[in-house]
Amino acid sequence: MALLYRQVASDLSVLRQDTTARTYAAHVNQLLARAHHIIYSGRKTSLLTLFRFLRDEYPVIFQRQISYVLASLIVSVAWGVLGASITSVHPEFVHTFASPPMIATMERHEMWTKSVVSVAPMASSAIMTNNLSVSFVTFASGITFGLGTLFYLYVNGMMLGVIGVACHHYGMSLALWSFVAPHGSLELPSIIIAGGAGLRLGHAMLFPGNLRWKESIARGGIEATQLVSGIIPLLVIAGTLEGFFSPSQAPIWLKFTVCGLLFTLLNLWLFRPVKTSVING
Repeated sequence: MALLYRQVASDLSVLRQDTTARTYAAHVNQLLARAHHIIYSGRKTSLLTLFRFLRDEYPVIFQRQISYVLASLIVSVAWGVLGASITSVHPEFVHTFASPPMIATMERHEMWTKSVVSVAPMASSAIMTNNLSVSFVTFASGITFGLGTLFYLYVNGMMLGVIGVACHHYGMSLALWSFVAPHGSLELPSIIIAGGAGLRLGHAMLFPGNLRWKESIARGGIEATQLVSGIIPLLVIAGTLEGFFSPSQAPIWLKFTVCGLLFTLLNLWLFRPVKTSVING
């Protein structure tokens, strides 16, 4: 019934484009309204429902929108490379993206994350909130025809490139990347996916195609929201790692091992083979 419901919804969008089929469109719309009540009125959200969504449905959603995620990745990497290149030639450029206290700790060859360990539970909560905020602002900024999303991808990309080169200048590359690696294996892909969702929304606003502008935005908003919904558990895990494990005195090899394991599991989940019939449905 769910498959038939989606097929009829697709037929309705076609009928609405034909001015001679208004009677049929109204009839189909009434059928959809009645079917919607039957399908969704009794559905309850549970942990099992969420698990099934993440296991079975989200990889399909991600693979449908992979072009936008790739565009987000390319933009972020491009800005990161530019930031690294500028900082390599002009080290003082780091002052544009790093605060004076952060630069002071780098000059002392210390990581600015040492204080996190002493207040790990509180820090973990704050980090989760911040990461969720950054990701959802990056996504929601797509409503500005994608320009806001591009801006936040610029900020994140430049920040990573600039700080990376600055730490290398002070001989702290290993300290930086061993800190970033565990939580970054989930946090950075989450921001990229959020950027992809924002670009999907911006594309719907700029290029409605055969749809009316409002219908294009509605469809793009639904698809973008579905795409960004899957990063919430990733950011919760990343925030926990960043608050407890990443700044800890755990062996460096263990941190990079955790990074590799999490990133591998992430890719196995997102790119798991899905049936063509499921995608088309």
